[in-house]
Amino acid sequence: MVLSPRMPDLMSLETLAAVVTTGSLNAAATELGLSQQAVSARMRALEKQLGVALLARSPRGSTPTPTGTLVAEWADRLLTMAGEFDAGLAALRQERRDELRLAASLTIAEHLLPRWLVTFAAQTSPSPQVSFRATNSNQVCALVRDGDAELGFVEGPRVAPGLRSRVVAHDRLILVVPREHPWARRRRPVDAAELARTPLVTRETGSGTRDFLDSALTGTLGPDRSRPAPVLAMSTTAAVRAAVIAGAGPAVLSDLSVADDLGHRLVAVEIDGLDLRRSLRAVWLSGTEPGAGAAREFLAHIVRR
Repeated sequence: MVLSPRMPDLMSLETLAAVVTTGSLNAAATELGLSQQAVSARMRALEKQLGVALLARSPRGSTPTPTGTLVAEWADRLLTMAGEFDAGLAALRQERRDELRLAASLTIAEHLLPRWLVTFAAQTSPSPQVSFRATNSNQVCALVRDGDAELGFVEGPRVAPGLRSRVVAHDRLILVVPREHPWARRRRPVDAAELARTPLVTRETGSGTRDFLDSALTGTLGPDRSRPAPVLAMSTTAAVRAAVIAGAGPAVLSDLSVADDLGHRLVAVEIDGLDLRRSLRAVWLSGTEPGAGAAREFLAHIVRR
């Protein structure tokens, strides 16, 4: 539906309703918190826009014409509906502040998100009701794209088309082996080509950690060779770490996820010729930042930290 150019704005209709209800321009001005001159100017502009006389003016004051009374009745119904619409929008805005739906890749969900949520809750009153899903980076992007999460956190080298993103943290992938592994005692680094030829314990396809490592190792074997299949492909970082400790093979994991095991059950092996520092990103559906509400406030809190 395309409205006529003669359709007045709600402020003008509110002024007309106040004039008719109170019985004078002066009383309407008091009710609206305006000057009498401003109310009079609005009424003249409304009459010009509608093309009808709404007030009968005389030395004793201004009174509604029959047409003015009729238009005021219509305006009252429209203003009531507009008030309901405004209240509904306010409720939606409050709901968005009361609820925070997140999705995060496993490294972020296990090692960064809990601390972010605790400090956010300590500085936010009332705190929103938080729900989040921990999954791989591809699934995080899908949840945000489908509207099942307002804000996601990923670790892969790419963000899915249609999503906006911002760097919120950094980590570094490191090569780890159990203390009994031959690499734990070697004195020289493992070079990128040797790592690319070695079967590893990895995360499943779609994991940001696996995608990042695959991208970093691209081209290290030459055009005629391909990387070997993983020893094991696990659905969680904890499972990969446990498999490495059990002796399944080496793995490349975030330094965040193995910090507590280094020097005890796991040994970090230096890698030569490979930069495995990476950016961790927040992702959302559209706009330069998430929509107003808890998601925007949470992202702002993380960025400030």
